[in-house]
Amino acid sequence: MKRVTEQAILPRFRKLAEGEVEDKGGNDPVTIADKESEVLLREGLSRLDDTIDFVGEEAAHADPTILARLDSPCWIVDPIDGTRNFACGKPPFGIIIARADGGLAQSGWIYDCLSGRFCVAHRGAGALIDGERIFSRGSGKNPPVAAISLIFMEEARRQATRRHISPNYQLVDIPYCAAEQYPRLALGENDVSIFERTLAWDHAAGALWLEEAGGRVARPDGSSYRVDEWDRKGLLGAATPALWDELAARYAEM
Repeated sequence: MKRVTEQAILPRFRKLAEGEVEDKGGNDPVTIADKESEVLLREGLSRLDDTIDFVGEEAAHADPTILARLDSPCWIVDPIDGTRNFACGKPPFGIIIARADGGLAQSGWIYDCLSGRFCVAHRGAGALIDGERIFSRGSGKNPPVAAISLIFMEEARRQATRRHISPNYQLVDIPYCAAEQYPRLALGENDVSIFERTLAWDHAAGALWLEEAGGRVARPDGSSYRVDEWDRKGLLGAATPALWDELAARYAEM
């Protein structure tokens, strides 16, 4: 991840030329750096283990049938998470990789391309930042701090969220980057988050990492996040199980 950052991502940061940024639709940009990064990551991961499938964000956009691989052993890759920020020449952005089997993430890696922060988790083995064990904690603020993503919600759902959830929290801006949002939940910056779109390359590694740190990530009904349910909407994340329970109760009232 560090090598790909140095070779394909940072040389393009704030240096993208005309024609090197495209819109995949729905205000979802992709840059030449995303594409080059994904190629290099695929090559590197195949050297680590070429017996499992590869599911990259850009490959899946070009060929949606690739999503069928998510219920098999696979690498799941977001070559630049936070492309919107990257394309605008600002942080945060990072690389996210997960290794999944049986529809569940088994390992996850999140690399912040600018700071070098490296989050790692393996199922049942805890969560690390830069090699040190991390334990999730809330902000301690009252009301709790919430980062709520409304951008992929239908208007009726946005309004319901504003009525039933927003008044009970101190709202902060979302970073438009799951590679940043999940660490914020564990490190006492944010207490809870609501995600509407739950694509595997955005959430597989982060959800595992936060849960291994002692937080909680689950569907609003309490069921576990599965990478092969990529088209299912709604995901709640919280720094602690108690904060999750409170958020889920309010969510159920919507």
